Amino acid sequence: MDKPSSPPKAAAPEDVWLRQDTGRSNKSRVVWIALMKVLSGFVLGVLFYGALRHFNPSFGGKLRYIGSVDGEVAAGDGGNAFKIRKGSKYLLGVGKADITGPVVEINMMGYADTKQVGSGLRQRLFSRAFIIGDHERPDDRFVYLVLDTQSGDTAVRYGILEGLANLGSDYSVYGQHNVAVTGTHSHSGPGAWLNYLLPQITSKGFDKQSYKAIVDGALLSITRAHSNLQPGYLSVGSTKVFGANINRSLYAYLANPEDERAGYNTTNEDDGSVEKTLTLLKFQRALDGKNIGVLTWFPTHGTSMLGNNTLISGDNKGVAADLFEKSLNGDETAAKGFVAGFSQASVGDTSPNVLGAWCEDGTGRQCSFKNSTCSNGKSQNCHARGPYFRRNDNGASSCFEIGKRQFEPAKALYQDMDNLGTPITGSSVKSFHIFHDMSNFSFPLSNGSYVTTCPAALGYSFAAGTSDGPGAFDFTQNDPNTPNASPVWRVVSGFVHEPSKAQRACHYPKPILLDVGEVTSPYLWTPNVVDVQVLRVGQLFVVVSPGEATTMSGRRWKKAVAEEASSLALSDSAAVDPVVVLGGPANSYTHYIATPEEYSVQRYEGASTLYGAYTLNAYIYLTLTNLPYLSPSSNTRPKPGPFPPNNVNNSLSFITGVVFDNPPIFKKFGDVKTDVQHSYRAGATISAVFVGANPRNNLRLEQTYAAIEKLDSSSGRWVIIRDDSDWSLIFKWKRTSEVLGTSEVEIVWESEEGTGNGQYRIHYWGDSKSVGSGAISSFEGLSGTFVLT
Repeated sequence: MDKPSSPPKAAAPEDVWLRQDTGRSNKSRVVWIALMKVLSGFVLGVLFYGALRHFNPSFGGKLRYIGSVDGEVAAGDGGNAFKIRKGSKYLLGVGKADITGPVVEINMMGYADTKQVGSGLRQRLFSRAFIIGDHERPDDRFVYLVLDTQSGDTAVRYGILEGLANLGSDYSVYGQHNVAVTGTHSHSGPGAWLNYLLPQITSKGFDKQSYKAIVDGALLSITRAHSNLQPGYLSVGSTKVFGANINRSLYAYLANPEDERAGYNTTNEDDGSVEKTLTLLKFQRALDGKNIGVLTWFPTHGTSMLGNNTLISGDNKGVAADLFEKSLNGDETAAKGFVAGFSQASVGDTSPNVLGAWCEDGTGRQCSFKNSTCSNGKSQNCHARGPYFRRNDNGASSCFEIGKRQFEPAKALYQDMDNLGTPITGSSVKSFHIFHDMSNFSFPLSNGSYVTTCPAALGYSFAAGTSDGPGAFDFTQNDPNTPNASPVWRVVSGFVHEPSKAQRACHYPKPILLDVGEVTSPYLWTPNVVDVQVLRVGQLFVVVSPGEATTMSGRRWKKAVAEEASSLALSDSAAVDPVVVLGGPANSYTHYIATPEEYSVQRYEGASTLYGAYTLNAYIYLTLTNLPYLSPSSNTRPKPGPFPPNNVNNSLSFITGVVFDNPPIFKKFGDVKTDVQHSYRAGATISAVFVGANPRNNLRLEQTYAAIEKLDSSSGRWVIIRDDSDWSLIFKWKRTSEVLGTSEVEIVWESEEGTGNGQYRIHYWGDSKSVGSGAISSFEGLSGTFVLT
């Protein structure tokens, strides 16, 4: 491959003082700003400003936008001048769009439980798009998508890229090399949209409605970000988040070298077993200094909502993003349409169920440390507990709390970024992406010895599940070499595909349960071709991981990139150290990425590491090999590699569509079956039941199925104050007769303490499918009016 040359060294970032505007002429402003810029030190700047105030008391007043000099922006309010660290100027855009697929009758993606079928909506799902471009070379840019889905996916990414290509020449700058499609790893979204057969099995195949909702919404979020591109500045900062994650496979983590673990063990609260650092990237427009968005990275599994939950939501990351965005409504620091992305990080061995794993078998004991089993030697009774596990709400209270525990420190960091943030410097924006076949890939380790990856396979402990979602039968975690499970499973495994002697040796000590990488009928079960991608803006590097990297895997990967980036001087500036984050699972779904030491233990994460013990090493090797393409002077790209298949049009599907809807006799769609009471106290749970129709008839994207409306006494108009994107408003659907085609909808409002007094009502929007013609007709339903006191 052609390797681009090393970048030139850039100057260090400067500090600059900006004064308040007193209505002076433009010429006067420029003179004063230039004079401020000449001052070289903090103390001198303070003295100079103080002298101005002493001899000219009118030098003050309300601060407003007064222009920019060499990338400096003055904006905001207050009675004092303030300091902004100088950063480079970029093209920035953010966008958000609805990707909520079918909320009923589709198996949910994450727990692989055929019984977990959607029955309604707790919170709408969104795609959040972040575009960063080189201000001087605008074709050099990248898109980072954060989807409220279990992961990125090959078919979804193909669909997004095809859609971008069809949008015309303005969107020709986007392609394989610069579009990253990440998922928050929510286990509470509809499934049936993934490219490979294995995750399609529990969902009864592929559903184009589910797939299209994600692709179309992702495209809409990108077009919104693209249309809003404007000059701006980036700054990055970090903070600690406590109480939002633990290591659910601590026994495997402890297999890593003690001296390596010790380097991350700083306090009792931050013992290194999981990453407690949240990294935040702030997007600020140059026009007026207002912030247009933030993008954060922090690892915790999207398993706060439990395996018995059947309401669609973005899990704890969706909660955090929603809280952040709503908290800035009307905030003078934020532009209208502010977007907050809470991206996943080294999520593999993390859990949001921070009270640990306990046996629900009456013993009151914690699960076995080594293999997460209970008194009967099986894993089914081992369940992790969130902060509010005693509440009978399928994890909803714990989910909201874990989301809040991410939102609050992120918001505090955002508010103090002028002090805690570091400007992103170096004008260039670069990215690379390749496909690589991981089956039988031979490469050197750092010690010069050669190792090989293997065609994809899953071990016995994969079927054991985790304490977040236990598996079935007699499978257990930590089961290497000769498994303890029934020998019947060896026969079952052989029915799928009998692994060869070479395949068994390659995956050792993983006992192979599903030799998925060597099965091509009716099409591939899992990917052998993986995505390798890194994005760079200034000194910030984003490793885009196609699998769930464990805590230590993520650390090794990021450390290797940081060291190589420093060695090659890729950061555009010798004065700043590389900042490396990892986001994923992205672009495809390659299950887990454990360290070789963790792999040897063969708990769930090791058994789900598809390509053998050296999977992580291979990803690191491929990343570092292509890292020079991120050089500021690079104008080439690596060869794309072997393209994976796109199974959208040849995937199996046994999912039946909506046949028809009927109202009960003497009723019509939207009629109230159970009405609200006349009055409630704020904080009460309020509900109404309507004659409904199947919500798969219309996904109501960018709309709502349900709303709480309040009467505006001054105008006499009803105003929506909650819709189905709000956590507190729940939409439930239930089929009451398959034969007659009848169903009902319950809309529940968990009203908040402090909700204002007044008159309210519940509004339902639905769509019915007629018998015979199959025509879709919309309708509405209204509850009675109730008073909140």
